[in-house]
Formats: sequence, C-alpha cells, structure tokens
Amino acid sequence: MKRFVTWSREALDDIKQQIAFIARDNPAAARRLADRLRDTGRGLGDMATGRPGRVTGTYEKPISRLPYVVAYELRPIAGRESVIILHVIHTSRDWPPEEWPS
Repeated sequence: MKRFVTWSREALDDIKQQIAFIARDNPAAARRLADRLRDTGRGLGDMATGRPGRVTGTYEKPISRLPYVVAYELRPIAGRESVIILHVIHTSRDWPPEEWPS
C-alpha cells in the first residue's frame, strides 16, 4: 500500500541548513545529499521501514552510507495512513531520548 508522504516545516528547515552547509565547500555533494534525502522520503511512502524512534511514537530510518537519520511518524490523513517526516538529523548531533536535537 502506497502511503502519502509529507515533510514537516522542521524537516525542510533541517535539510535546508544541512545542504547549505555542505554546498559552501562542495555543491555537487550537496545536490547528491538532497537527492538521497528526497529518495528516502519517497521510499518511506512505498515501505515505511525503520526502527522505533528515540521519541515515543516515532520511527527512524538511517540513510545507508550517510551519517543521517530521517525521523518520521505514521499518522492518518484523510482516512489514509501517511508518513510525516519530522526531522532529518545528522548522527553526530546530541540526541537524548524523548527530545529532538537543538
């Protein structure tokens, strides 16, 4: 079952900051990362695979061979289960249980 995928404002802000940081030194790498993040989000619509998240009610999808995690939740929207991407987090960030990195 294909799920609708939506990106929260916070997730889009996370991506914008991380892509801008990388683009200062390597614009091509920033584009590749943006593509991988977009593809990961789409993939969650096809199959929402991930481990239980550090914040209750969420899941985490590690991005293979990259130091990023996509945090998401499953929520009904218009009667259909949907994937809501909450944050995109670099794995070097301090991330205590039940909180989002600041």
